[in-house]
Amino acid sequence: MTKEEFEALLSAVTDQLTAESKSKPFEKPKDFENRVREALRDLGKVAVNFDPHPYVFPDIVTEQYGVEVKFTTNDTWRSVANSVFESTRDHNVKHIYIIFGKMGGSPAVKWGRYEDCVMHVRTSHVPRFEVEIDTHKSLFRQMGVAYEDFRVSSLEEKMKRIREYARSRLKEGEHLWWLEDKPESEHSLSLQVRLYMHLPQAEKRKLRAEASLLCPQIVKPSRSKNKYNDVTMYILTYHGVLCPQARDLFSAGSVAMRANGTRGGNYVLRALQDIEAEMVAAAGYLENALFVEYWGEGCKPERRIAEWLKRADSFAKEWRPSDELFIAQRKRS
Repeated sequence: MTKEEFEALLSAVTDQLTAESKSKPFEKPKDFENRVREALRDLGKVAVNFDPHPYVFPDIVTEQYGVEVKFTTNDTWRSVANSVFESTRDHNVKHIYIIFGKMGGSPAVKWGRYEDCVMHVRTSHVPRFEVEIDTHKSLFRQMGVAYEDFRVSSLEEKMKRIREYARSRLKEGEHLWWLEDKPESEHSLSLQVRLYMHLPQAEKRKLRAEASLLCPQIVKPSRSKNKYNDVTMYILTYHGVLCPQARDLFSAGSVAMRANGTRGGNYVLRALQDIEAEMVAAAGYLENALFVEYWGEGCKPERRIAEWLKRADSFAKEWRPSDELFIAQRKRS
């Protein structure tokens, strides 16, 4: 069967299923998927497997063609699809299509070429494509790569392209939480959000040190707007910890006076002096992708403290961080 003949078969199948759904809408995804199989078999006289592996992609395979079946009772042509890694793809399939049953609103069934329908990637614990029938913004055109080229690229290259796409959509003040060019990151965001104030003291110091290193703008004058936003975002998105009052991590007496109980002075400076050792440690172990995300460029571990001081000096107005911080550490180096 040629590609043109198979596409003509898809049109015949969707026309028939649209007529059936208008008479009596399908209620369950599995019933709809099996009806698609029956229609392909009966109208196209092709062999169809009615008992495939539950996780195979696409859902229906016949000869070199594959059909991914989507179904919704809502009035939308949009749906979450498979993992971008396509690890369960049937290797015999050369051309993939979508048959979409929309039972909400005016029931209808349509088909589309898979690469034309993929219009977004949703990043949860595993990045997944989103598809939409008749979309005018194919994801692969947005990324500037053909679907076939993307499909056969390495996992690292796929993640790089997806991250670039996701970053292009960020608004001011937003950051990616999925940073690695790997399909399975060592970083896994817990579904259970913890409160900062309930953490052990050692973990609090570790998080403050990491956030301080990545966000040197915390040394801005006290009335500066949004200077703690990135701190809050980092601790939440990368560690699953909610910190309702990020300002208190640096300006509260409870952190500023840990080493010296005397009140007054520059509380942010005193708070940073108290976690210098933890910041030096963080400079050694934090992944480079985080510095690309928060600083706009990577930085070798041995250069991170010096670079932090340079950036902090540009943010501070009434004091100079390089005159006050990491003095002993710089003498040793």
